[in-house]
Amino acid sequence: MSELSLRREGSWRASNPVLDPRFAVTSEQLIVAAGLFWALAVNQPFLAAAMRLHTSAQGSSWAFVLSLGLMLASLHMLLVGLVCTSRTVKPILALLTLVAAFALHFTQAYGVVLDPSMLRNALHTDLAEARELLSWRLALDLLLYSGLPIALLAFARVPARPWRAALLCRARLMGVALAVFVGALLWQFQPLASAMRNHKEMRYLITPANALWSLGAVLAADAHGVTRARRPIGLDAAPGPSWSAQTKPRLLVVVVGETVRGANWGLNGYARQTTPRLAQRPVLNFADVSACGTSTEVSLPCMFAPVGRRDYDESRIRDSESLLHVLARAGVAVQWRDNQSGCKGVCEGLPTEWVSAATGPGLCQGDRCWDEGLLHGLDLRLQQMQGVQVLVLHMLGNHGPSYFRRYPAAFERFTPACHDDDLGRCSTEQIVNAYDNAVLYTDHVLARLIGTLDAHASKVDSAMLFVSDHGESLGERGLFLHGMPNAIAPREQTQVPMLMWWSAGFGQSGGIDRPCMQRRAAQPAQHDHLFHTVLGLLDVRTALYEPQLDLTQGCRNTPAEAL
Repeated sequence: MSELSLRREGSWRASNPVLDPRFAVTSEQLIVAAGLFWALAVNQPFLAAAMRLHTSAQGSSWAFVLSLGLMLASLHMLLVGLVCTSRTVKPILALLTLVAAFALHFTQAYGVVLDPSMLRNALHTDLAEARELLSWRLALDLLLYSGLPIALLAFARVPARPWRAALLCRARLMGVALAVFVGALLWQFQPLASAMRNHKEMRYLITPANALWSLGAVLAADAHGVTRARRPIGLDAAPGPSWSAQTKPRLLVVVVGETVRGANWGLNGYARQTTPRLAQRPVLNFADVSACGTSTEVSLPCMFAPVGRRDYDESRIRDSESLLHVLARAGVAVQWRDNQSGCKGVCEGLPTEWVSAATGPGLCQGDRCWDEGLLHGLDLRLQQMQGVQVLVLHMLGNHGPSYFRRYPAAFERFTPACHDDDLGRCSTEQIVNAYDNAVLYTDHVLARLIGTLDAHASKVDSAMLFVSDHGESLGERGLFLHGMPNAIAPREQTQVPMLMWWSAGFGQSGGIDRPCMQRRAAQPAQHDHLFHTVLGLLDVRTALYEPQLDLTQGCRNTPAEAL
Protein backbone atom coordinates (compact mmCIF):
# COMPACT_ATOMS: atom_id res chain seq x y z
CA MET A 1 0.00 0.00 0.00
CA SER A 2 1.41 3.41 -0.96
CA GLU A 3 2.16 6.15 1.54
CA LEU A 4 -0.67 8.26 0.06
CA SER A 5 -3.12 5.36 0.53
CA LEU A 6 -2.01 4.92 4.13
CA ARG A 7 -2.54 8.61 4.80
CA ARG A 8 -5.98 8.49 3.22
CA GLU A 9 -6.92 5.41 5.27
CA GLY A 10 -5.70 7.05 8.48
CA SER A 11 -7.62 10.23 7.67
CA TRP A 12 -10.76 8.19 6.84
CA ARG A 13 -10.53 6.25 10.09
CA ALA A 14 -10.03 9.43 12.08
CA SER A 15 -13.13 10.93 10.50
CA ASN A 16 -15.11 7.72 11.02
CA PRO A 17 -14.30 6.69 14.64
CA VAL A 18 -17.14 4.20 14.70
CA LEU A 19 -15.42 2.16 11.97
CA ASP A 20 -11.91 2.47 13.53
CA PRO A 21 -11.08 -0.91 15.21
CA ARG A 22 -8.80 0.81 17.75
CA PHE A 23 -10.30 1.77 21.11
CA ALA A 24 -10.55 5.46 21.94
CA VAL A 25 -8.98 6.73 25.19
CA THR A 26 -7.89 10.09 26.50
CA SER A 27 -4.27 10.86 27.23
CA GLU A 28 -5.18 11.10 30.92
CA GLN A 29 -6.58 7.56 30.92
CA LEU A 30 -3.36 6.28 29.36
CA ILE A 31 -1.30 8.13 31.97
CA VAL A 32 -3.36 6.62 34.80
CA ALA A 33 -3.04 3.14 33.27
CA ALA A 34 0.72 3.54 32.86
CA GLY A 35 1.15 4.78 36.43
CA LEU A 36 -0.76 1.83 37.83
CA PHE A 37 1.09 -0.65 35.60
CA TRP A 38 4.50 0.66 36.59
CA ALA A 39 3.60 0.67 40.28
CA LEU A 40 2.36 -2.92 40.25
CA ALA A 41 4.55 -4.60 37.61
CA VAL A 42 8.02 -3.05 37.49
CA ASN A 43 8.55 -1.80 41.03
CA GLN A 44 8.83 -5.20 42.65
CA PRO A 45 12.45 -4.60 43.83
CA PHE A 46 11.48 -1.29 45.49
CA LEU A 47 8.44 -2.79 47.21
CA ALA A 48 10.45 -5.82 48.35
CA ALA A 49 13.24 -3.61 49.74
CA ALA A 50 10.71 -1.44 51.56
CA MET A 51 8.96 -4.46 53.07
CA ARG A 52 12.25 -5.87 54.35
CA LEU A 53 12.71 -2.67 56.35
CA HIS A 54 9.13 -2.57 57.63
CA THR A 55 8.46 -3.99 61.08
CA SER A 56 5.25 -5.03 62.78
CA ALA A 57 5.78 -2.21 65.28
CA GLN A 58 5.30 0.27 62.44
CA GLY A 59 1.75 -0.89 61.68
CA SER A 60 0.01 -3.05 59.12
CA SER A 61 2.13 -4.39 56.28
CA TRP A 62 -0.82 -4.26 53.88
CA ALA A 63 -1.44 -0.60 54.68
CA PHE A 64 2.25 0.12 54.10
CA VAL A 65 2.28 -1.69 50.73
CA LEU A 66 -0.96 0.01 49.64
CA SER A 67 0.38 3.45 50.48
CA LEU A 68 3.61 2.73 48.58
CA GLY A 69 1.64 1.56 45.55
CA LEU A 70 -0.52 4.68 45.57
CA MET A 71 2.55 6.90 45.91
CA LEU A 72 4.39 5.14 43.07
CA ALA A 73 1.40 5.38 40.74
CA SER A 74 0.59 9.01 41.54
CA LEU A 75 4.27 10.05 41.38
CA HIS A 76 4.62 8.74 37.85
CA MET A 77 1.29 10.25 36.82
CA LEU A 78 2.58 13.64 38.00
CA LEU A 79 5.92 13.27 36.20
CA VAL A 80 4.44 12.05 32.91
CA GLY A 81 1.47 14.42 33.09
CA LEU A 82 3.82 17.39 32.97
CA VAL A 83 5.27 16.49 29.58
CA CYS A 84 2.71 14.40 27.67
CA THR A 85 0.27 15.77 25.12
CA SER A 86 -2.30 13.89 23.05
CA ARG A 87 0.32 13.62 20.29
CA THR A 88 3.29 12.58 22.43
CA VAL A 89 1.64 10.47 25.14
CA LYS A 90 1.93 7.15 23.29
CA PRO A 91 5.62 7.37 22.25
CA ILE A 92 6.65 8.70 25.69
CA LEU A 93 4.79 5.98 27.57
CA ALA A 94 6.12 3.32 25.20
CA LEU A 95 9.71 4.49 25.67
CA LEU A 96 9.40 4.68 29.45
CA THR A 97 7.81 1.25 29.60
CA LEU A 98 10.69 -0.20 27.60
CA VAL A 99 13.23 1.52 29.87
CA ALA A 100 11.37 0.28 32.94
CA ALA A 101 11.49 -3.31 31.64
CA PHE A 102 15.25 -3.06 31.09
CA ALA A 103 15.75 -1.59 34.57
CA LEU A 104 13.63 -4.29 36.19
CA HIS A 105 15.53 -7.07 34.41
CA PHE A 106 18.98 -5.93 35.45
CA THR A 107 17.88 -5.11 38.99
CA GLN A 108 16.39 -8.57 39.45
CA ALA A 109 19.08 -10.48 37.54
CA TYR A 110 22.17 -8.80 38.99
CA GLY A 111 20.99 -6.71 41.94
CA VAL A 112 22.17 -3.44 40.37
CA VAL A 113 20.80 -0.03 41.32
CA LEU A 114 20.04 2.45 38.53
CA ASP A 115 21.73 5.54 39.98
CA PRO A 116 23.55 8.16 37.84
CA SER A 117 26.82 6.24 38.05
CA MET A 118 25.25 3.01 36.81
CA LEU A 119 23.39 4.81 34.04
CA ARG A 120 26.63 6.44 32.91
CA ASN A 121 28.17 2.95 32.77
CA ALA A 122 25.27 1.81 30.61
CA LEU A 123 25.49 4.79 28.26
CA HIS A 124 29.24 4.27 27.81
CA THR A 125 28.98 0.51 27.27
CA ASP A 126 30.47 -0.48 23.93
CA LEU A 127 28.79 -2.81 21.46
CA ALA A 128 30.77 -5.86 22.53
CA GLU A 129 29.83 -5.40 26.19
CA ALA A 130 26.20 -4.79 25.30
CA ARG A 131 25.98 -8.00 23.26
CA GLU A 132 27.21 -10.02 26.23
CA LEU A 133 24.29 -8.77 28.31
CA LEU A 134 21.71 -10.02 25.82
CA SER A 135 19.96 -13.22 26.86
CA TRP A 136 16.72 -15.16 26.48
CA ARG A 137 15.81 -14.12 30.00
CA LEU A 138 16.14 -10.48 28.99
CA ALA A 139 14.04 -11.10 25.89
CA LEU A 140 11.29 -12.73 27.96
CA ASP A 141 11.30 -9.87 30.49
CA LEU A 142 11.10 -7.30 27.71
CA LEU A 143 8.25 -9.19 26.06
CA LEU A 144 6.29 -9.52 29.30
CA TYR A 145 6.88 -6.10 30.84
CA SER A 146 7.10 -3.94 27.71
CA GLY A 147 6.11 -5.89 24.59
CA LEU A 148 2.53 -6.63 25.63
CA PRO A 149 1.84 -3.20 27.17
CA ILE A 150 3.30 -1.40 24.17
CA ALA A 151 1.17 -3.55 21.84
CA LEU A 152 -1.95 -2.49 23.76
CA LEU A 153 -0.72 1.09 23.68
CA ALA A 154 -0.28 0.94 19.92
CA PHE A 155 -3.88 -0.25 19.55
CA ALA A 156 -5.20 2.75 21.46
CA ARG A 157 -6.51 5.87 19.72
CA VAL A 158 -6.22 9.29 21.36
CA PRO A 159 -8.77 11.63 19.75
CA ALA A 160 -7.89 15.31 19.50
CA ARG A 161 -9.71 17.68 21.88
CA PRO A 162 -10.07 21.45 22.16
CA TRP A 163 -7.11 22.78 24.07
CA ARG A 164 -9.22 24.26 26.87
CA ALA A 165 -10.94 20.93 27.51
CA ALA A 166 -7.61 19.09 27.35
CA LEU A 167 -6.00 21.54 29.78
CA LEU A 168 -8.89 21.22 32.22
CA CYS A 169 -8.74 17.40 32.16
CA ARG A 170 -4.98 17.45 32.68
CA ALA A 171 -5.32 19.87 35.60
CA ARG A 172 -7.88 17.59 37.22
CA LEU A 173 -5.59 14.58 36.80
CA MET A 174 -2.60 16.42 38.27
CA GLY A 175 -4.69 17.66 41.18
CA VAL A 176 -6.05 14.20 42.00
CA ALA A 177 -2.61 12.59 41.60
CA LEU A 178 -1.04 15.19 43.89
CA ALA A 179 -3.78 14.70 46.49
CA VAL A 180 -3.34 10.91 46.39
CA PHE A 181 0.43 11.22 46.70
CA VAL A 182 0.24 13.57 49.69
CA GLY A 183 -2.51 11.51 51.32
CA ALA A 184 -0.60 8.24 50.95
CA LEU A 185 2.58 9.89 52.22
CA LEU A 186 0.90 11.27 55.34
CA TRP A 187 -0.87 7.96 55.95
CA GLN A 188 2.41 6.03 56.32
CA PHE A 189 4.85 8.90 56.81
CA GLN A 190 6.75 7.57 59.82
CA PRO A 191 7.80 4.13 58.51
CA LEU A 192 8.41 5.47 54.99
CA ALA A 193 10.47 8.44 56.20
CA SER A 194 12.54 6.12 58.37
CA ALA A 195 13.25 3.75 55.48
CA MET A 196 14.12 6.48 52.95
CA ARG A 197 16.22 8.47 55.41
CA ASN A 198 18.38 5.53 56.44
CA HIS A 199 18.48 3.85 53.03
CA LYS A 200 18.69 6.64 50.49
CA GLU A 201 19.73 4.21 47.78
CA MET A 202 16.13 2.91 47.72
CA ARG A 203 15.01 5.90 45.68
CA TYR A 204 17.02 4.52 42.75
CA LEU A 205 14.78 1.43 42.75
CA ILE A 206 11.69 3.49 41.86
CA THR A 207 11.13 2.63 38.20
CA PRO A 208 11.06 4.35 35.69
CA ALA A 209 11.56 7.53 37.75
CA ASN A 210 15.09 6.31 38.55
CA ALA A 211 15.96 6.29 34.84
CA LEU A 212 14.53 9.79 34.32
CA TRP A 213 16.36 11.25 37.31
CA SER A 214 19.67 9.51 36.59
CA LEU A 215 19.57 10.41 32.90
CA GLY A 216 18.96 14.05 33.76
CA ALA A 217 21.85 14.04 36.22
CA VAL A 218 24.22 12.41 33.73
CA LEU A 219 23.26 14.70 30.83
CA ALA A 220 23.59 17.79 33.03
CA ALA A 221 27.04 16.70 34.25
CA ASP A 222 28.22 15.80 30.75
CA ALA A 223 26.90 19.07 29.30
CA HIS A 224 28.74 20.94 32.02
CA GLY A 225 31.93 19.08 31.16
CA VAL A 226 31.61 19.80 27.43
CA THR A 227 31.34 23.53 27.97
CA ARG A 228 34.66 23.89 29.76
CA ALA A 229 38.20 22.67 29.30
CA ARG A 230 39.78 20.45 31.92
CA ARG A 231 41.34 22.44 34.75
CA PRO A 232 45.14 22.13 34.61
CA ILE A 233 46.77 20.73 37.74
CA GLY A 234 50.40 20.39 38.76
CA LEU A 235 51.60 23.39 36.78
CA ASP A 236 54.73 23.35 38.93
CA ALA A 237 55.58 19.72 38.06
CA ALA A 238 59.30 19.24 37.45
CA PRO A 239 61.90 16.45 37.43
CA GLY A 240 63.58 15.67 40.76
CA PRO A 241 67.37 15.53 41.28
CA SER A 242 67.53 11.79 40.59
CA TRP A 243 66.81 12.45 36.91
CA SER A 244 70.19 14.01 36.30
CA ALA A 245 71.93 11.16 38.11
CA GLN A 246 70.28 8.29 36.26
CA THR A 247 72.49 6.30 33.90
CA LYS A 248 69.78 4.17 32.31
CA PRO A 249 66.31 4.84 30.93
CA ARG A 250 63.50 4.41 33.46
CA LEU A 251 60.08 2.85 32.77
CA LEU A 252 57.09 2.53 35.08
CA VAL A 253 54.25 0.31 33.85
CA VAL A 254 50.94 0.99 35.60
CA VAL A 255 48.49 -1.84 35.00
CA VAL A 256 44.84 -1.09 35.71
CA GLY A 257 43.04 -4.37 36.33
CA GLU A 258 39.37 -4.78 35.52
CA THR A 259 36.86 -6.27 37.97
CA VAL A 260 39.41 -8.36 39.88
CA ARG A 261 38.32 -8.64 43.49
CA GLY A 262 40.65 -9.14 46.41
CA ALA A 263 38.67 -12.08 47.78
CA ASN A 264 39.68 -14.32 44.84
CA TRP A 265 43.28 -13.15 44.57
CA GLY A 266 45.64 -16.03 45.35
CA LEU A 267 48.34 -13.83 46.90
CA ASN A 268 45.75 -12.57 49.41
CA GLY A 269 45.31 -16.05 50.89
CA TYR A 270 42.38 -17.24 48.76
CA ALA A 271 41.71 -20.97 49.18
CA ARG A 272 42.55 -21.49 45.51
CA GLN A 273 45.91 -20.54 44.09
CA THR A 274 44.73 -18.22 41.32
CA THR A 275 48.11 -16.43 41.11
CA PRO A 276 50.65 -19.29 40.82
CA ARG A 277 53.05 -17.50 38.47
CA LEU A 278 53.12 -14.27 40.44
CA ALA A 279 53.74 -16.29 43.59
CA GLN A 280 57.04 -17.34 42.02
CA ARG A 281 58.08 -13.75 41.36
CA PRO A 282 59.56 -11.28 43.88
CA VAL A 283 56.40 -9.15 43.91
CA LEU A 284 55.16 -7.03 46.78
CA ASN A 285 51.49 -7.78 47.42
CA PHE A 286 49.15 -5.38 49.24
CA ALA A 287 46.45 -7.57 50.79
CA ASP A 288 44.03 -4.93 52.07
CA VAL A 289 43.23 -2.36 49.38
CA SER A 290 40.03 -0.32 49.06
CA ALA A 291 38.79 0.94 45.69
CA CYS A 292 37.55 4.46 45.11
CA GLY A 293 34.34 3.21 43.50
CA THR A 294 32.52 0.12 42.31
CA SER A 295 32.61 0.88 38.58
CA THR A 296 35.21 1.87 36.00
CA GLU A 297 33.38 5.16 35.36
CA VAL A 298 33.94 6.19 38.99
CA SER A 299 37.18 4.46 39.95
CA LEU A 300 39.36 5.23 36.94
CA PRO A 301 39.18 9.05 37.11
CA CYS A 302 39.27 8.91 40.91
CA MET A 303 42.40 6.78 41.23
CA PHE A 304 44.35 9.10 38.91
CA ALA A 305 43.25 12.23 40.81
CA PRO A 306 45.25 13.94 43.60
CA VAL A 307 42.26 13.79 45.94
CA GLY A 308 40.27 10.61 45.60
CA ARG A 309 37.68 8.97 47.81
CA ARG A 310 38.81 10.66 51.03
CA ASP A 311 37.46 14.00 49.78
CA TYR A 312 35.41 12.79 46.84
CA ASP A 313 34.02 15.34 44.43
CA GLU A 314 33.02 13.75 41.12
CA SER A 315 32.54 17.05 39.30
CA ARG A 316 35.96 18.35 40.33
CA ILE A 317 37.68 15.09 39.38
CA ARG A 318 36.04 14.91 35.94
CA ASP A 319 36.70 18.59 35.24
CA SER A 320 40.42 18.38 36.07
CA GLU A 321 43.50 16.90 34.47
CA SER A 322 44.89 13.65 35.85
CA LEU A 323 48.14 12.26 37.19
CA LEU A 324 49.21 11.47 33.63
CA HIS A 325 49.01 15.13 32.60
CA VAL A 326 51.14 16.09 35.62
CA LEU A 327 53.76 13.50 34.65
CA ALA A 328 53.78 14.68 31.04
CA ARG A 329 54.22 18.27 32.24
CA ALA A 330 57.34 17.19 34.13
CA GLY A 331 58.82 15.62 31.02
CA VAL A 332 57.69 11.99 31.40
CA ALA A 333 56.74 10.31 28.11
CA VAL A 334 53.24 8.96 28.79
CA GLN A 335 51.24 6.45 26.77
CA TRP A 336 47.88 4.79 27.45
CA ARG A 337 47.21 1.39 25.92
CA ASP A 338 43.62 0.15 26.21
CA ASN A 339 41.90 -3.22 25.90
CA GLN A 340 38.64 -2.05 27.40
CA SER A 341 36.22 0.87 27.19
CA GLY A 342 38.62 3.81 27.23
CA CYS A 343 40.35 5.92 29.85
CA LYS A 344 37.27 7.94 30.95
CA GLY A 345 39.11 11.22 30.34
CA VAL A 346 42.23 10.25 32.30
CA CYS A 347 44.41 10.20 29.17
CA GLU A 348 42.64 12.97 27.24
CA GLY A 349 45.07 14.65 24.83
CA LEU A 350 47.85 12.12 25.50
CA PRO A 351 49.14 9.32 23.21
CA THR A 352 46.63 6.47 23.25
CA GLU A 353 46.62 3.05 21.59
CA TRP A 354 43.91 0.38 21.40
CA VAL A 355 44.53 -3.34 21.29
CA SER A 356 43.23 -4.78 18.04
CA ALA A 357 43.94 -7.63 15.66
CA ALA A 358 46.80 -5.51 14.30
CA THR A 359 48.40 -4.80 17.70
CA GLY A 360 47.58 -8.22 19.16
CA PRO A 361 47.96 -10.72 16.29
CA GLY A 362 46.43 -14.11 17.07
CA LEU A 363 44.92 -12.82 20.32
CA CYS A 364 41.61 -11.48 19.10
CA GLN A 365 38.25 -13.11 18.50
CA GLY A 366 35.79 -10.82 16.77
CA ASP A 367 35.92 -7.41 18.39
CA ARG A 368 37.44 -8.67 21.66
CA CYS A 369 41.14 -9.32 22.35
CA TRP A 370 42.80 -11.12 25.19
CA ASP A 371 44.93 -9.02 27.51
CA GLU A 372 48.23 -10.39 26.22
CA GLY A 373 47.68 -8.02 23.33
CA LEU A 374 48.61 -5.23 25.74
CA LEU A 375 52.18 -6.60 25.79
CA HIS A 376 52.60 -6.64 22.02
CA GLY A 377 55.69 -4.67 20.99
CA LEU A 378 56.97 -4.27 24.55
CA ASP A 379 60.32 -5.92 23.72
CA LEU A 380 60.95 -3.42 20.93
CA ARG A 381 59.89 -0.54 23.16
CA LEU A 382 62.40 -1.58 25.82
CA GLN A 383 65.17 -1.92 23.24
CA GLN A 384 64.54 1.66 22.09
CA MET A 385 63.90 3.18 25.52
CA GLN A 386 65.11 6.69 26.29
CA GLY A 387 64.50 9.01 29.21
CA VAL A 388 61.67 8.46 31.70
CA GLN A 389 58.46 6.84 30.49
CA VAL A 390 55.13 5.68 31.88
CA LEU A 391 53.05 3.06 30.10
CA VAL A 392 49.50 2.51 31.37
CA LEU A 393 47.86 -0.79 30.43
CA HIS A 394 44.08 -0.93 30.85
CA MET A 395 43.04 -4.58 30.99
CA LEU A 396 39.80 -6.27 30.02
CA GLY A 397 40.47 -8.57 32.97
CA ASN A 398 37.41 -10.12 34.60
CA HIS A 399 34.76 -7.92 33.03
CA GLY A 400 31.44 -9.71 33.47
CA PRO A 401 29.12 -11.32 32.95
CA SER A 402 31.00 -13.33 30.28
CA TYR A 403 33.98 -14.36 32.39
CA PHE A 404 34.59 -17.38 30.16
CA ARG A 405 35.38 -15.04 27.26
CA ARG A 406 38.25 -13.40 29.15
CA TYR A 407 40.78 -16.21 28.89
CA PRO A 408 42.08 -18.75 26.33
CA ALA A 409 40.94 -22.36 26.68
CA ALA A 410 44.30 -23.37 28.14
CA PHE A 411 43.47 -21.43 31.32
CA GLU A 412 40.24 -23.25 32.08
CA ARG A 413 41.59 -25.17 35.07
CA PHE A 414 38.65 -24.78 37.43
CA THR A 415 35.68 -26.73 36.12
CA PRO A 416 32.83 -26.90 35.44
CA ALA A 417 32.90 -23.27 34.33
CA CYS A 418 29.94 -21.13 33.29
CA HIS A 419 29.92 -20.78 29.50
CA ASP A 420 26.82 -18.62 29.23
CA ASP A 421 26.43 -14.85 28.98
CA ASP A 422 23.34 -15.20 31.18
CA LEU A 423 24.59 -15.93 34.71
CA GLY A 424 21.09 -16.99 35.70
CA ARG A 425 21.58 -20.19 33.70
CA CYS A 426 24.68 -21.21 35.68
CA SER A 427 25.24 -22.41 39.23
CA THR A 428 27.27 -20.35 41.69
CA GLU A 429 30.08 -22.91 41.46
CA GLN A 430 30.23 -22.58 37.67
CA ILE A 431 30.25 -18.78 37.87
CA VAL A 432 33.07 -18.74 40.43
CA ASN A 433 35.07 -21.26 38.40
CA ALA A 434 34.87 -19.12 35.26
CA TYR A 435 35.76 -16.02 37.27
CA ASP A 436 38.78 -17.73 38.85
CA ASN A 437 39.98 -18.93 35.46
CA ALA A 438 39.98 -15.31 34.31
CA VAL A 439 42.06 -14.39 37.39
CA LEU A 440 44.51 -17.14 36.42
CA TYR A 441 44.89 -15.50 33.03
CA THR A 442 45.50 -12.09 34.62
CA ASP A 443 48.20 -13.76 36.71
CA HIS A 444 49.77 -15.10 33.50
CA VAL A 445 49.71 -11.71 31.77
CA LEU A 446 51.25 -9.90 34.74
CA ALA A 447 53.93 -12.55 35.20
CA ARG A 448 54.78 -12.37 31.51
CA LEU A 449 55.00 -8.59 31.76
CA ILE A 450 57.40 -8.84 34.71
CA GLY A 451 59.46 -11.43 32.85
CA THR A 452 59.81 -9.12 29.84
CA LEU A 453 60.82 -6.16 32.00
CA ASP A 454 63.30 -8.31 33.92
CA ALA A 455 64.86 -9.56 30.68
CA HIS A 456 65.84 -5.96 29.84
CA ALA A 457 66.93 -5.03 33.37
CA SER A 458 70.55 -4.59 32.32
CA LYS A 459 69.58 -1.73 30.00
CA VAL A 460 66.35 -0.31 31.48
CA ASP A 461 65.41 0.38 35.09
CA SER A 462 61.77 -0.66 35.29
CA ALA A 463 58.92 -1.14 37.75
CA MET A 464 55.34 -2.37 37.57
CA LEU A 465 52.37 -1.33 39.69
CA PHE A 466 49.14 -3.29 39.31
CA VAL A 467 45.81 -2.40 40.91
CA SER A 468 42.26 -3.38 39.99
CA ASP A 469 39.66 -0.66 39.47
CA HIS A 470 36.90 -2.37 41.49
CA GLY A 471 35.70 -5.77 42.62
CA GLU A 472 32.75 -7.97 41.74
CA SER A 473 29.81 -9.74 43.36
CA LEU A 474 29.46 -13.40 42.45
CA GLY A 475 26.10 -14.17 44.00
CA GLU A 476 26.71 -13.14 47.59
CA ARG A 477 23.43 -11.81 49.06
CA GLY A 478 21.85 -12.27 45.65
CA LEU A 479 24.13 -9.69 43.99
CA PHE A 480 26.09 -10.08 40.76
CA LEU A 481 28.50 -7.88 38.80
CA HIS A 482 29.30 -4.47 40.31
CA GLY A 483 28.24 -0.82 40.37
CA MET A 484 26.43 -0.64 43.71
CA PRO A 485 26.46 2.80 45.37
CA ASN A 486 29.49 3.10 47.65
CA ALA A 487 27.32 3.62 50.72
CA ILE A 488 25.83 0.13 50.43
CA ALA A 489 28.40 -1.65 48.27
CA PRO A 490 29.50 -5.03 49.67
CA ARG A 491 33.14 -5.69 50.42
CA GLU A 492 33.39 -7.96 47.38
CA GLN A 493 32.93 -4.89 45.13
CA THR A 494 35.27 -2.54 47.01
CA GLN A 495 38.27 -4.69 48.00
CA VAL A 496 40.80 -5.12 45.20
CA PRO A 497 44.28 -6.60 44.68
CA MET A 498 47.36 -4.45 44.29
CA LEU A 499 51.01 -5.38 43.85
CA MET A 500 54.36 -3.88 42.93
CA TRP A 501 57.53 -5.16 41.30
CA TRP A 502 60.75 -3.36 40.49
CA SER A 503 64.03 -4.33 38.88
CA ALA A 504 67.25 -4.28 40.86
CA GLY A 505 68.37 -1.14 39.05
CA PHE A 506 65.11 0.70 39.69
CA GLY A 507 65.21 -0.20 43.36
CA GLN A 508 68.84 0.85 43.68
CA SER A 509 68.44 4.17 41.87
CA GLY A 510 65.32 4.95 43.92
CA GLY A 511 66.85 3.80 47.18
CA ILE A 512 63.90 1.47 47.86
CA ASP A 513 64.20 -0.55 51.07
CA ARG A 514 62.41 -3.84 50.40
CA PRO A 515 61.97 -5.01 54.05
CA CYS A 516 60.44 -1.61 54.82
CA MET A 517 58.09 -1.93 51.85
CA GLN A 518 57.07 -5.41 52.99
CA ARG A 519 56.01 -3.96 56.33
CA ARG A 520 54.08 -1.22 54.54
CA ALA A 521 52.33 -3.76 52.29
CA ALA A 522 50.90 -5.44 55.38
CA GLN A 523 48.99 -2.26 56.22
CA PRO A 524 45.73 -1.06 54.59
CA ALA A 525 45.97 0.89 51.34
CA GLN A 526 43.54 2.49 48.91
CA HIS A 527 43.25 3.97 45.45
CA ASP A 528 44.06 7.37 46.92
CA HIS A 529 47.69 6.22 47.27
CA LEU A 530 48.23 5.71 43.53
CA PHE A 531 48.67 9.37 42.53
CA HIS A 532 51.28 10.17 45.17
CA THR A 533 53.10 6.82 45.00
CA VAL A 534 53.73 7.23 41.27
CA LEU A 535 55.06 10.75 41.82
CA GLY A 536 57.39 9.37 44.48
CA LEU A 537 58.58 6.43 42.38
CA LEU A 538 59.42 8.70 39.44
CA ASP A 539 60.74 11.57 41.57
CA VAL A 540 58.41 14.16 40.06
CA ARG A 541 58.22 17.29 42.21
CA THR A 542 54.98 19.21 42.64
CA ALA A 543 53.04 20.86 45.44
CA LEU A 544 50.28 18.31 44.79
CA TYR A 545 52.46 15.58 46.27
CA GLU A 546 51.39 14.42 49.73
CA PRO A 547 54.16 12.30 51.31
CA GLN A 548 51.82 10.53 53.74
CA LEU A 549 49.93 9.06 50.75
CA ASP A 550 53.08 7.77 49.02
CA LEU A 551 53.33 4.06 49.76
CA THR A 552 57.11 4.25 49.37
CA GLN A 553 57.51 7.20 51.75
CA GLY A 554 59.89 6.30 54.56
CA CYS A 555 61.14 3.31 52.54
CA ARG A 556 63.38 5.26 50.17
CA ASN A 557 66.81 6.56 51.05
CA THR A 558 66.14 9.65 48.95
CA PRO A 559 62.48 10.56 49.62
CA ALA A 560 60.87 12.68 46.95
CA GLU A 561 59.68 15.62 49.04
CA ALA A 562 57.70 18.44 47.49
CA LEU A 563 59.44 21.67 46.67
